[in-house]
Amino acid sequence: MTSPADLKNLQGNGFRARVQRFGGHLAGMVMPNIGAFIAWGLITALFIPTGWLPNETLNALGEPMIKFLLPILIGYTGGRLVHGQRGAVIGAIATVGVIAAAESPMFLGAMIIGPAAAAVLKGFDRLIDGKIKSGFEMLVNNFSTGIIGGAMAVLGLVTVGPLVDGLTSLAGKGVDFLVDNSLLPLVSVIVEPAKVLFLNNAINHGVLSPLAASESSSVGQSLLFMIESNPGPGLGILIAFFMFGPRVVRPSVPGAMIIHFLGGIHEIYFPYVLMKPRLILAAIGGGMAGVATAMITNSGLVASPSPGSIFAYIAVTPKGGHLSVLLSIVVATGVSFLLAAMLLRFGRGADELVDVPAVNAKTPAKAKVGASTAPSSGETRVVAGKDVKKLLVACDAGMGSSVMLASQMRTRLKPYGVTVEHVPVNDIPDDAQVVLTHTDLAERARASAPNAVVVPFNAFLGDPVFDEVEKAIKDGEEIRG
Repeated sequence: MTSPADLKNLQGNGFRARVQRFGGHLAGMVMPNIGAFIAWGLITALFIPTGWLPNETLNALGEPMIKFLLPILIGYTGGRLVHGQRGAVIGAIATVGVIAAAESPMFLGAMIIGPAAAAVLKGFDRLIDGKIKSGFEMLVNNFSTGIIGGAMAVLGLVTVGPLVDGLTSLAGKGVDFLVDNSLLPLVSVIVEPAKVLFLNNAINHGVLSPLAASESSSVGQSLLFMIESNPGPGLGILIAFFMFGPRVVRPSVPGAMIIHFLGGIHEIYFPYVLMKPRLILAAIGGGMAGVATAMITNSGLVASPSPGSIFAYIAVTPKGGHLSVLLSIVVATGVSFLLAAMLLRFGRGADELVDVPAVNAKTPAKAKVGASTAPSSGETRVVAGKDVKKLLVACDAGMGSSVMLASQMRTRLKPYGVTVEHVPVNDIPDDAQVVLTHTDLAERARASAPNAVVVPFNAFLGDPVFDEVEKAIKDGEEIRG
């Protein structure tokens, strides 16, 4: 019988999964288009009057890109997520309406109107499914997209655009208030814990980046680009773990440092914080210190550094701003390290059991894959290792940690003829057989692919689950999830 405590945990996890799922949808509209954001940022950094290569002619590319191209791409992608290619087209059409309603970049408006227009078209398609006479399918499909798309564009122009413009203006005033009163570092109290719960993409690309892009387009840079993406807090925690953390964990830390700081995949350090949840205080302290330093030195970036690598930071730093930007990273790293070292008691009790199992390959492995991580309720899925032809690695946006892990697993499973791909956790295909995902995303993965065997892991590097999956496929043993 489920105890009240278990019920509370299940409810809490369900709420967290719903929040993550919503954040994943926001990030899913932006992440595939990050290359376009970087292109705009580089053009801005190079050709604005205060840039590296001031050029009035080339600088003319900046405004149409941020006002038209980027919002339309977001609306297009949001529509595609809801209703495939037809949804993408109508999402782009409707986004033009919100663009025409305001002078500021309509990123948030595109995030609303693009999926909404696609949802309306999807409902219409379901309504007429099977009712169109043969030979009239193309006519109905094209005119329905055009008519509904035009109506949604008008709706965006008249209602959604002005509303979002007002909300954006209000949010901007809120940021100005925090800056004017030196309170912006307090945002880290919300951002850093949310990141560790895998809401990093939603916060950065769904909330902060749209506001930052509007500010950058008018003043040439924005500190908001640096709040979530600063690699300093995570690096400081990893250094502290390497020096003072449990000895069983330390061998995996150097690789995590490289992937985090140079590769920009911040998810790599989240499991270390989850092992010792008190370390979230170190992340908050480091984040606040980094933001405060950026405020004092008037630092900012011209575009979102995605992924959050030091190389991406350098690429989107405005001319003359590298010293101050790097200083904010160094300060964030130092403060985070000192706090984490104190919270780890400078290595005293370093051999104590960690809070989360499966830190690295030295941790004793389970008897069967998924045996201790199967869902606490509902039917357990089982697949024979010899029958596995494709393995999917799922992360929040399908473009960061999952790419890294998929590359590792692809090399390991290639001798057994298994294809390995990476996907967003919200978009796992119906025919998925086995899905590898972090424990904090397992509930979302099971909801997205109820027929798949979902195998959770705790650490992105050296988790024994990876060895167990490989052995099960090699020997034809059962995989459970």
